[in-house]
Amino acid sequence: MRGPARQAALVLSVAIAAGGACAPRRPALPGGPASPFPDAAHAYVAAVQECRGAKAMRATLGLSGRAGSQTLRGNLDGGFEAPDRVRLEMRAPIGRPIFILAAADAGATLYLPRDNRVLRDAPAADIVEALVGVPIGGAELRALLSGCGFGVAEPEAGRAYSGGWLAVDTAGAATFLREIDGRWRVVAASRPPLSVHYSTFTGARPTALRLQASGPSVADLTVRLSDVQINVPLGPDVFAIDVPAAADPLTLEELRRAGPLGAS
Repeated sequence: MRGPARQAALVLSVAIAAGGACAPRRPALPGGPASPFPDAAHAYVAAVQECRGAKAMRATLGLSGRAGSQTLRGNLDGGFEAPDRVRLEMRAPIGRPIFILAAADAGATLYLPRDNRVLRDAPAADIVEALVGVPIGGAELRALLSGCGFGVAEPEAGRAYSGGWLAVDTAGAATFLREIDGRWRVVAASRPPLSVHYSTFTGARPTALRLQASGPSVADLTVRLSDVQINVPLGPDVFAIDVPAAADPLTLEELRRAGPLGAS
């Protein structure tokens, strides 16, 4: 059975290195004086109108950035379906995938084909955090990638900042809007310790986002989306993994120690 150090090389990315080039400057959320914005609820509903309808989604995710002291880079094939189904498969340049993560019900399964090891019945958010440093499960991933921040909720108070920024409070999070091409769009969201910024769009859909985590799980990741398909049929086989009976078990703690935060 291979140890955690070997797993780190296989699991996390096709290119992981301590140190590396400096990350782009961190985007900043608006601050300073703000004024009440009575029409915030209307602006919020308009901004999430399209992304809230994304009940199923396929996409290729180009991942780059840092988690802990390590640089991460790779491509993943993703599938997402309401309420919280998820599949993430990290490609290798040749041969078998580096990892396959799938969740259809309460627990998720992570399979490492190259080591023939399997982690079963763990929360998807915990596995994602161990892999890339951000604790996000299937429903939140679908919301983030479709452009809805950390999810759609009942809008509460709203406030306007300089530069055309509008902040709307929603159930423990703040969603930031701006008018782009004559319509309100979600351009950022914050739910400590996580924040997300959307930088480019095709129509109403984001094509790139920057996800950051502060505190014990320090991460700064950029995700570029391509081959996006919304509300396409996804069969149950998408969210299942054919794990060989001879696969050796892997614990969540082993995965954490092998991951970028365990190595930092």
